[in-house]
Amino acid sequence: MRAVVQRVSKASVSVDGATIGAIDQGYLILLGVGRADTEQEIERLWSKIYKMRIFEDESGKTNLSLADVAGEVLVVSQFTLYANCKRGNRPSFTQAGAPDEARSLYELFVERARRDVARVETGSFGAMMDVALVNDGPFTIVLDTDTL
Repeated sequence: MRAVVQRVSKASVSVDGATIGAIDQGYLILLGVGRADTEQEIERLWSKIYKMRIFEDESGKTNLSLADVAGEVLVVSQFTLYANCKRGNRPSFTQAGAPDEARSLYELFVERARRDVARVETGSFGAMMDVALVNDGPFTIVLDTDTL
């Protein structure tokens, strides 16, 4: 699994002009599921995301976690995180998970996040979405379960 975690002061996702998910302070997580991913990656990835200390404390140091700031989470599926641009100019997505399997793991990831976070919003898996955010910092972290 791959995740782009963006610390945001607000973020939202819309489909066909209608907002379907929105948060204030917290994380926008763009989540990609790979062909070889299983449920085991969910816990490892979520645990790392949830415990990351990337919010500033009263001294301006990044010492606070999502829980410390009562942050919210917006999870948006993003199969394009598995783009392979090695050959030619058109990306290949053969390493992305099959849609049915990827949807299942995406939903399990969201369910896992909801056990720890009071407000978890989502995009619409497989839909064409417009994502808006105010990146706080900006602060963006890229995580891949193959390297955690």
